[in-house]
Amino acid sequence: MSGILNSSIGRKFAMALSALFLMVFLLQHFAINILSVFSADAFNTASHFMGTFWAVQFILQPILIFGVIFHFVMGFVLEIKNNKARKVSYAKNKGSANSTWMSRNMLLTGAVVLAFMVLHFIDFWIPEINTKYIVGDMSGMHNGEFRYFHELVEKFHSPLRVGAYIVSFVLLSLHLLHGFNSAFQSIGANNKYTKGLKGFAKVYSIGIPLGFIFIALFHHLTGH
Repeated sequence: MSGILNSSIGRKFAMALSALFLMVFLLQHFAINILSVFSADAFNTASHFMGTFWAVQFILQPILIFGVIFHFVMGFVLEIKNNKARKVSYAKNKGSANSTWMSRNMLLTGAVVLAFMVLHFIDFWIPEINTKYIVGDMSGMHNGEFRYFHELVEKFHSPLRVGAYIVSFVLLSLHLLHGFNSAFQSIGANNKYTKGLKGFAKVYSIGIPLGFIFIALFHHLTGH
């Protein structure tokens, strides 16, 4: 593993795999959260399953946390190395004129997304861990009732928090627009399916963050 990460191609490949893994998680996370718009009971049931099923809690959750840390650390390493290489390239051929804002600012958008994830963990994950493992209620219930939907709605009462979520998801969309295509290129997905993959990347990169923004605004404006 260390040998692979010592090479530029190896780091990019590992970065791409971690990105694709996190994209699958993001899609699954959205699929559960959108239920809150249509049915509190359906959202509670899905959240309860994800919050108590042993395989999710003790296998997938640690893998996810490792994937998040690995992706962002590797992203910072790659971006720093790329910036050093660009300094020479830009001085010679004005490379910045041939690159997009997104490609030049992946470190910035990544840092904002990371800050959002910290906020998200504080809002939802840490209270859940406290309820299940410190308070000691492994059933996923609080005072005899599911708490998932109630806590979700409570978090979106504050316009400042909703605003922070919206800004974060806009930058996540920009991050994904560039990162998705880079991930496929890094793993060698450059063939007859490339056009279709790029189309899917655009739909995913815009649609999923927009969906999360809709969820936040819905609960903020309706209060339920």
